[in-house]
Amino acid sequence: MLRIFIAATTAVLLAGTAPPAIADVVKAEAAGFVVEKTVTIDASPDTVWETLRAPQRWWSKEHTWSGDSANLYIDSQATGCFCEKLPGRGSVQHARLIFVDKGKLLRMEGAFGPLQGEAIVATLTFELSPEGDKATKVKMTYVAGGY
Repeated sequence: MLRIFIAATTAVLLAGTAPPAIADVVKAEAAGFVVEKTVTIDASPDTVWETLRAPQRWWSKEHTWSGDSANLYIDSQATGCFCEKLPGRGSVQHARLIFVDKGKLLRMEGAFGPLQGEAIVATLTFELSPEGDKATKVKMTYVAGGY
């Protein structure tokens, strides 16, 4: 599941230009793990940022609780929600935004997928930086730890 989650998350970074990249496990211990992936995208930081803010455009429907990516949204301000509507049933908070710097950094706190029901604290960070005039380097880091 983690590998699939990372592939789905990294897909946003590739903005539909290539198959999803699998993140590298850079640390794994009994109490947690760290995965990272850095890619360069042929798009401006503003374009990448707007895509990142729209998970309904890049998150796989197979990795939603509702079965439909159109139910996902990000309220991109601190304390905002990366959430999913469950039509007729309720909603799910996948993560809470804890740091938003438009076009530069988006950080969320949340244990995704099956980790949500565990005693896990996790942080997902996207760092964007310009690469020349028409490209953006994006580093994604997911750090999780707990019982």
